Amino acid sequence: MVVRHSKPFIIGKVRRWFRKISLTTVYRNSKNMLKPSFRELDQCFPLKGDSGFVHIRSRTTILPEAITLEHVDKHEQAVAYDRSSAPKNYQVYGWHRGYNADIAIETRKIFLLAEFSYNLEKSNAQTFNVLDSVGFGLVDKVRLDFTSNHGNPSHTCIYRLQVHGHEPTSVSMLATQS
Repeated sequence: MVVRHSKPFIIGKVRRWFRKISLTTVYRNSKNMLKPSFRELDQCFPLKGDSGFVHIRSRTTILPEAITLEHVDKHEQAVAYDRSSAPKNYQVYGWHRGYNADIAIETRKIFLLAEFSYNLEKSNAQTFNVLDSVGFGLVDKVRLDFTSNHGNPSHTCIYRLQVHGHEPTSVSMLATQS
């Protein structure tokens, strides 16, 4: 579930409606980036500008293994005549919110999961392995920070973001994170 993001790119009358809501409100089309994409032009999540972020909470705690980012295929010219809105440079962070009963505070340790560049000349779905330095870092929240796109100054489109991993096999692994 998308829980926070940078300013969405909105065209038309919706813009006036969106100004009235809180900055912590999640734009309704943000869920598009978490669903399978059928390369339909209106199925991306557009964010304003060439840099921004998306903060996602997973359904369960996982051991992350890889990150996949999708944009429109370069051979789908009928769908996207201009692919410059594809994100380019990224960092993906993950963390798990826990509770330390000994000191009665909420804890979290943030991990850099991956740092990569999306290449328009490669496949539309590009997968990047999580950094080895993460080790056994359990996460239930992920933040995608993109610092550039492929040249579009007005917006950046994310068609799909996936975090691959598996659930921990024992309760003791969860205890080591606290």
